[in-house]
Amino acid sequence: MLPLVVAGGLAIAMSFMFGIEAFKDGDIAFGLPKALMDIGGGAAFHLMIAIFAGYVAFSIADRPGLAPGLVGGMLATNAGAGILGGIIAGFFAGYVVKWLNEKIQLSPSLAALKPILILPLLGSLIIGLGMIYVINPPVAGIMNALTEWLKSMGEVNAIILGIILGAMMCTDMGGPVNKAAYTFSVGMIASGVYAPIAAAMAAGMVPPIGMAIATWIARNKFNQNQRNAGKASFVLGLCFISEGALPFVAADPIRVIISSILGGATAGAISMSLGILLQAPHGGLFVIPFVSQPLMYLAAIAIGSIITGIVYASIKPKLVD
Repeated sequence: MLPLVVAGGLAIAMSFMFGIEAFKDGDIAFGLPKALMDIGGGAAFHLMIAIFAGYVAFSIADRPGLAPGLVGGMLATNAGAGILGGIIAGFFAGYVVKWLNEKIQLSPSLAALKPILILPLLGSLIIGLGMIYVINPPVAGIMNALTEWLKSMGEVNAIILGIILGAMMCTDMGGPVNKAAYTFSVGMIASGVYAPIAAAMAAGMVPPIGMAIATWIARNKFNQNQRNAGKASFVLGLCFISEGALPFVAADPIRVIISSILGGATAGAISMSLGILLQAPHGGLFVIPFVSQPLMYLAAIAIGSIITGIVYASIKPKLVD
């Protein structure tokens, strides 16, 4: 899903560079804003949830699960069930097709038809009808309510959400908790809510940058290899690669995670409280021009990173000779 999200988000952001509503005027720049919007929003983003659901099903039921998963994901997209509908469609399709594959037994002469005809057909029908009549109506209602709440929430609720997303992004540096916060934020892009992904990206950049800052302000607490790792960590952090902090996590997990959560939660809270919006779901420093408030966004990342760096530098033990 991520290549579609990144390519589509950047295409939409480039369309907005001509003006937020420039894509509605086909005469501007030979229709380039509209073309970029069609590429990003009309194609890439429209496929995003279907691809997600398809490959969740693929991971469970192998190739026979792909078509039912794609069908279920596209039905979720068209019904407005969003990323939540896509998640349900993917698991639903995967386990239904896996069950069908185990229960349907054919003679050797017909066995070749099962993975290319029988399982995709039956799976698509079961998943499709289930999505249309059972799953999509309530899930679409939940997603609409969530979207409206996110769009209308007050500053206090925004800060709380920013703290939660920021803390989750810094809990395991690319692990399942990080991915849960990131997937939620990316999924909200498809629903037209762009604040959570800005907060998530800001927080995700904090741990590696914060570790680099710690190696600069407390050099005597780090050996040469760790100081070199700090330089690499800084570059990775600028690119929104949270895993840049993993060498420090491996060496000192509790202190690194605590200091990272403090800084990440701060960055997320600042971003959400200011209502900073971002259409591109990845890219780090390279997508700052597409942020609604670039300077304030940089300030949020910097403040969070400095907090992480100072806290870790202060609680890290000195090197033992």
